[in-house]
Amino acid sequence: MTKDEVYMSRALSLAKKGKGFTSPNPMVGAVIVCDGKIIGEGFHRKCGEAHAEVNAINSVKDEELLKRSTIYVTLEPCSHWGKTPPCSKLIIEKQIPRVVVGMQDPFSAVSGRGLEMIRNAGAEVVVGVLEDECVELNKAFIYAQTLKRPYVTLKWAQSADGYIDADRKKDDNAAPVVISDTINSIEVHKMRAEYDAIMVGTNTAILDNPRLNVRKWDGKNPVRVLLDRTLRVPHSSSLFDGHTETIIFTEMAGGVSVSDKVTYVTVSFDENLLSSVLSELSARGVQSLMVEGGASLLNSFLKLSLWDDARVEVGDVLLKSGVEAPVISGKKHTFYRSGTSMVVKYANY
Repeated sequence: MTKDEVYMSRALSLAKKGKGFTSPNPMVGAVIVCDGKIIGEGFHRKCGEAHAEVNAINSVKDEELLKRSTIYVTLEPCSHWGKTPPCSKLIIEKQIPRVVVGMQDPFSAVSGRGLEMIRNAGAEVVVGVLEDECVELNKAFIYAQTLKRPYVTLKWAQSADGYIDADRKKDDNAAPVVISDTINSIEVHKMRAEYDAIMVGTNTAILDNPRLNVRKWDGKNPVRVLLDRTLRVPHSSSLFDGHTETIIFTEMAGGVSVSDKVTYVTVSFDENLLSSVLSELSARGVQSLMVEGGASLLNSFLKLSLWDDARVEVGDVLLKSGVEAPVISGKKHTFYRSGTSMVVKYANY
């Protein structure tokens, strides 16, 4: 690796510390180097708080060193006033002579403007160091800016013989089959904390009565999203407990909310349903969405290719019959052993 790549790699490691806390802002890390030594570091910790560049500059004990330093930033420094002042202006004010950036910001209010400001002030600007890694870090933010929809991850657990559950009906009062082991259950709760929203369909809400919150990991709860065409899910369901923001998409106008945290959105349940839902979620600031089921909903996303990656846990149990798991074929994938299960990760890009 070149020296620039080494320091950018460190900036990427710092940026990842903000995962699950910065949305709708991107994750950003910054490293300041003078005479071959790191003299300052920072990352964007939480939406509304100081950006990575500010934290890195504030960590430098001797500001005079900034005048002969290089600052490495995973994403183009902002050039506009948002909840915080523009970082490009701060870099200029501190007279930092060299700025190395991982990738240009896709946000229209920033894209290229921050770099132009810094160049016009006389600093050397290098763009594109470890760019692929910087893009991978902020896929959800990039999708929100370019595709105007959330980044979609499909998630399910299936038995070794390809079923996600036994055949159950509402009147059976049967609990769902447990496929995930403790390790993977914790991993799923970690994922929930890192996503803006989590979605299920009507049958899953009725049969499983899921809470869809974060309990086995430290982090925020995602917005809960329910697709309930005719409002069949009873108000006694955990989704109506008022603990977490919940959005219910339905064809029935005038849904009566039992909590100020439950919002009804009327949409047509036609061939454009999922596209309409994703657009509405994007307009509400949701940049990442995890779809937990059931099989019908997961298959709908797969059929329309409205997904970006998938996490499939294959347990060691055998069901012999039941609800067949969705099938993904012909897509790039990796797999690894986790606990007693095999986890397969697919990419649709």
